[in-house]
Amino acid sequence: MAPSPDASPAQSVPQRRSVALLATTFIVLVCLSMLVMQLWQAMRTRDIQLAEAEASATNLAHAVAQHAYDTLKQADTILVGLVERLEKDGLPADDPTRLRQLLISHVNELPQMHALFVIGPDGGWLLNSRSNSTAGQDSADREYYLYHRDHRDRGAHIGPPILGRASGAWVVTVSRRLERPDGSFAGVVMASIDMHYFSRYYQRFAIGRSGAIFVALDNGVMLVRRPFEEKSLGRDISRLPLFRDYLPRAPAGTSTFTSGQDGVTRINSYRRVQQYPLVVSAALSQSEMLSGWRADAWLHAVAVATLTLGLALLGMRLLKQIRLRAEAEGELLTARHALESLNRTLAALAMQDGLTGLANRRHFDAALQEEFSRAVRNASPLALIMIDVDCFKQYNDIYGHAAGDACLRAIGKAVAQGRRRPGDLTARYGGEELAVLLPGADVAGAVAVGENIRLAIELLELTHAGCPGGRVTVSVGVEAFVPATRDRRPLDLVEAADKALYQAKAGGRNRVCARSEVLEQCA
Repeated sequence: MAPSPDASPAQSVPQRRSVALLATTFIVLVCLSMLVMQLWQAMRTRDIQLAEAEASATNLAHAVAQHAYDTLKQADTILVGLVERLEKDGLPADDPTRLRQLLISHVNELPQMHALFVIGPDGGWLLNSRSNSTAGQDSADREYYLYHRDHRDRGAHIGPPILGRASGAWVVTVSRRLERPDGSFAGVVMASIDMHYFSRYYQRFAIGRSGAIFVALDNGVMLVRRPFEEKSLGRDISRLPLFRDYLPRAPAGTSTFTSGQDGVTRINSYRRVQQYPLVVSAALSQSEMLSGWRADAWLHAVAVATLTLGLALLGMRLLKQIRLRAEAEGELLTARHALESLNRTLAALAMQDGLTGLANRRHFDAALQEEFSRAVRNASPLALIMIDVDCFKQYNDIYGHAAGDACLRAIGKAVAQGRRRPGDLTARYGGEELAVLLPGADVAGAVAVGENIRLAIELLELTHAGCPGGRVTVSVGVEAFVPATRDRRPLDLVEAADKALYQAKAGGRNRVCARSEVLEQCA
């Protein structure tokens, strides 16, 4: 619809462009809605995928922890029986063959068992399940032997990975202390668990190419890891985030962080093994877990982007046609609106004081007449504040007219800020005299406004050597009445306020005075 010939620019422009705006809004909303929905759906699918990966990692860690516990528990149960038997009956000095056969049978019963050893108090091998000969064989330098020799702890001790001297294979040791009746150290019984037993078990899990499973001592010493790396066996990982940040807060949990082993970001589920000083972790590569999601997300993104692009191109063509029509209509009204705008600008300038930017005398007289007529109709009060700069002639004589103009501009700004309501009018009445018209205000309210203006100008702290106090001040006269109560004219209000102003000057300047039939005071 074409705009009305009488429409103003502020009205005609929205009218001309309303269709274009609606079309643009619709197209943008449709395109944004499609993109937002696609983004929301993609992120929701990603969150679901990660939640499923966390659940899988948690289940996997639980299975690994249970397996580690069962493995150690079986070996430890055998050691408990051996400790009880050896401490009660001792080692047969004449023929230990039967006891050795017992060790061999235990090793053959458990697939994880690599060997069983009975070690004397000096570290020498007394009995083992792998060889009849123990001559010259000892474990005096092994960690597990040194631990039991120096600690009276009777519980199971799990040592770091070691290379078996008899077999040359990597094993994890589980050992217990032997004691004599008097409590002194009598040796060690030790079960070695084949490291490949753990590796074979961990190979059953589908954890991807970058997934990882490991078992470590709770002090951060690595025991076994998938993928298997011989250099990682016995490595101290206590400074990694799992041991440094997460385990101190909770014995089990699931978190996502970057591995210190290979730099891969994984979803890690960890837990301490019950009864044994072990920590297990099952970690799934975040990138691999999201690979399927990424492929689907890219496919959907391309489809939505293509559809959005098509809608955008069609919308741009429609908007171009609407814009061309709006431009054609706008050109017809440009000259008229420019002329009207110029006329309004000239009219506004004609009603504005060029120095202070306030309303001029002409504007004030018109506003006074209009507000006076409204007060008569509504039987409402009308107040006027007259303001005069004290000793302004001396100010011009001392500082010059340019400084005087700057002073009036600062005062005009302070007076303009003193009015609080949209209907109030601040004007330059003439020379250094200003006026504030307050429709609906009584004398007390006008006096309060006048006092605020006086204080504001005083706070400007404009230097004036020719004025008492050495600063620029103003005298304020106030008058207010209800025009409907008597036959009064607008000039009566001006004259009464002007008389109050002279009272303020006669009373010593820098003060507010009000003059009316019901109130005659100076503040």
